Amino acid sequence: MEQQAQTIERRQCDVLVIGGGPAGTTVAPMLAEKGHRVVILEKAHHPRFHIGESLLPANLPLFERMGIAEEVKSIGMHKPGAEFVSPNHDQSSVFWFAEAWDKSMPHAYQVKRDEFDTILIRNAARKGVEVHEGCKAKAVDFQPDNTVVVRAIHDDGHETEWHARFLVDASGRDTFLANRFQIKHRNPKHNSSAIYGHFTSVRRNPGLEAGNISIFWFDHGWFWFIPMQNDITSIGMVTWPYYMKTKGERSLEQFLRDGFAQCPKLTERLQGATLINEVEATGNFSYVSERNHGDNYVMLGDAYAFIDPVFSSGVLLAMNSGVIAAEAIDTCLKTPARAAAALKKFDALMKHGPKEFSWFIYRVTNPIMRDFFMGPRNLFRAKEAVLSMLAGDIFGKTPIWSSIWAFKMLYYIANLTQPRRAFMGWKRRKFNIRKVDDNVVYNA
Repeated sequence: MEQQAQTIERRQCDVLVIGGGPAGTTVAPMLAEKGHRVVILEKAHHPRFHIGESLLPANLPLFERMGIAEEVKSIGMHKPGAEFVSPNHDQSSVFWFAEAWDKSMPHAYQVKRDEFDTILIRNAARKGVEVHEGCKAKAVDFQPDNTVVVRAIHDDGHETEWHARFLVDASGRDTFLANRFQIKHRNPKHNSSAIYGHFTSVRRNPGLEAGNISIFWFDHGWFWFIPMQNDITSIGMVTWPYYMKTKGERSLEQFLRDGFAQCPKLTERLQGATLINEVEATGNFSYVSERNHGDNYVMLGDAYAFIDPVFSSGVLLAMNSGVIAAEAIDTCLKTPARAAAALKKFDALMKHGPKEFSWFIYRVTNPIMRDFFMGPRNLFRAKEAVLSMLAGDIFGKTPIWSSIWAFKMLYYIANLTQPRRAFMGWKRRKFNIRKVDDNVVYNA
């Protein structure tokens, strides 16, 4: 035992960040610029595959702030809006970001996440963050002196024991701390799974709409259609667990293609398309943790909660959580007397984004809400406000909230005037999100 203990390298830092995705690589350089010694542990090596390729306009000011705007632009597919395609409506509906309340953010980008995340982690290293790739955190201990000890193992087998003043869990869907605290739970208000792949030779919309993300509804959920540079399109099926259970002995690829066949408007765009990678799946897509912080740790982005990717909010919420965490952690380390207030503010801001997006996410497959999206009106400036929400403009001073409230009231009134349809929609959703046996196999 003594010999084994001598092989463990012991290191110290102010802030240890577990995870080198968008959340971790946002908070880390911001803290480094504030004078803290910051270390990132990333289990993989960049570049590495990841989904979540569609960004929002509200990401762009943050890219400018971080000094990576031109790098992201160079790898990004111009995304001026979002298209919604319904099997029950003849025409698609396009939401142009330029028509949002704040006209200064008229577009976003679609990006390959291997390229995007590499930009972020290299930027962190340039800003003075000590980055360790191929290094997986495997154990954590919270010490009586309010420090944290994390044991990590590197690809070559050697282990490091990090002593930090503050811990950031940005481990994404690995949910490093939530799993260890046993505070991660299936979201009782939502439940979905995703199957996805990358394709070439897919027919895109013409002209300016070529870069728009498209959302296709079908009977068992919805599909994303994300055009990227170099003729690559990310296509995924987000569906309910009961439908995943019908996969049976089919491969994931065949199951995905069989899903395509149920969506004729998507099938039209896939004539002649070629799958260029192995189809993957993610189960238990929607979850939430009981808390997002403690005295000396925070949980960011997907490490805290994830709802559904329908509005492409994941990267924005992750990076924004990094911004607000940097402020809170800096206060905790420099002014301990104000730590409780700083963490209380962090908690409120962390819950704000998921709360505002989730109201729409929980209802987006409802037939009445679908009508609202397929025929939007700007009564009480509701369309502009919803566009601002779709653009991710929910953390600033844009005065959208009275119009968002008006939109919700119009939706509730529509439900009251169509009681049978509303009831059937509610009943169908209860059926969709019900828990099924956990024996569904999410592999080929």
